[in-house]
Amino acid sequence: MDLSEFEADNSVSCRLASAIPDVCKTEDCCLGIDEAGRGPVLGPMVYGICFCPVAKKEDLKDLKVADSKTLTEAQREDLFRKLDEAKSFVGWALQVLSPNTISTSMLQRSKYNLNALSHDAAIGLVQFALDSGVQLKEVFVDTVGPAEKYQEKLSQRFPGVEVTVRPKADSLFPIVSAASICAKVARDHSVKDWNFPEDLGEVDADYGSGYPNDPKTKAWLLKELDPVFGYPQFVRFSWSTTQTLLDSKAVTVHWDDDEEDGEKAAARQNNTSMLSYFKAGSKTSAQQSNTHQTHRFFTERRLQSLATL
Repeated sequence: MDLSEFEADNSVSCRLASAIPDVCKTEDCCLGIDEAGRGPVLGPMVYGICFCPVAKKEDLKDLKVADSKTLTEAQREDLFRKLDEAKSFVGWALQVLSPNTISTSMLQRSKYNLNALSHDAAIGLVQFALDSGVQLKEVFVDTVGPAEKYQEKLSQRFPGVEVTVRPKADSLFPIVSAASICAKVARDHSVKDWNFPEDLGEVDADYGSGYPNDPKTKAWLLKELDPVFGYPQFVRFSWSTTQTLLDSKAVTVHWDDDEEDGEKAAARQNNTSMLSYFKAGSKTSAQQSNTHQTHRFFTERRLQSLATL
């Protein structure tokens, strides 16, 4: 699989696709959607689609595609090669979501969570197939979130297309299994051959599967943590695993908030804000500790401090 377009700049997302078979532009087609790399703290998440004519479903079964998670890496590579060779009736496309895209989306002020990111990636790929002339009649999707709501969302977005959303769809529908294999092969290649654009010198490439509970991944995260700059963009900063390590091992940095007023800033620095002197009914610690007698000029005229009125 050629990932050179993504590897040229892996800080942004990228779409890759096969040629569209001519038969898919003239016959009713089915399409499967699945992803790879949703859970890992390292590397991209890849959404994949695979499509073929409805009349060719049995031919797809003959390729013996299966849920990519049940296959070895060698088996996935072999099945992807067969899918790619069946280009007369099978097409595929991928949306490679970089770790940087995932992090910035989830950490921006207007929250854009992983489910929304996943839904939009899937919708974008279906729209890509339609725009490319594929005659879609059936779409099968491995669910993200509640299956019924996701199915309703896709059905409204693509009227005239029969949408089926199911948990574990990659083990139920061969066309989804095929999409799963395409996505998983792409992620495996991108993680294995990751190009670190940061000037890090020698980087230990033994980072395991990228899942937070993988001992190799845990060890790599501890080893590669920079106390000031944190991690390279290979790491998803929006994952709680990353945030916990940064909070406990890295230098604490305070970013000035444009919306933070003077009193909040003073309280954070354990200082007294000048504004507090003008607040009615409140005294600063300096005022409270001042015990000198009021001058008789004020007492004779029964004048009082404005703060006591």
